[in-house]
Amino acid sequence: MLPLGSTENARPPSFDEVYERLFPTIYHVAYRITGSREIAEDLCHEAFIKLMQRASLLPDMDQSKYWLLRVVRNLSLNSEKRLRRERAAVGRLTQLSPGAAESGEKQLLQKELASSVQAALDSLPHGLRAPLVFREYGGLAYREIGAILGISENNVKVRVFRARERLHRQLAEGDAHVS
Repeated sequence: MLPLGSTENARPPSFDEVYERLFPTIYHVAYRITGSREIAEDLCHEAFIKLMQRASLLPDMDQSKYWLLRVVRNLSLNSEKRLRRERAAVGRLTQLSPGAAESGEKQLLQKELASSVQAALDSLPHGLRAPLVFREYGGLAYREIGAILGISENNVKVRVFRARERLHRQLAEGDAHVS
């Protein structure tokens, strides 16, 4: 398998190569936007199906990566909006009761912390959340994020900084400690 961005042999990567190389990154981005492992996996598969339908238009690994990240971001945001509408409708119809208690104090604390972080991420505007998710959970460089979102590298840096500051304030207000 060629390193990302390599143009050796100038052949387009196979679908299997793209899937193997990019699925973890695409999945992490989708998971951090949706907060659900199952939904993230479904959205990733949907994005790869879309890639298969237009594979001839993406001649290299980098273009495939950027395209897939844009697609999974859009799919994730659409899914999140749909879920919010569904939850609101269910909430209007019934009083939701809290789920069954987790066994073990450590598991409960981890779940509460993960929930606090996800809630803080959810509260960020999409213009700040997307760059932060791409940077922290997608492992992308500022330059790559800028290319995906169509903004400058400096703008990406500013947005990531602002997103981190907001998360820090929100988590501090909620008394959640993240290391």
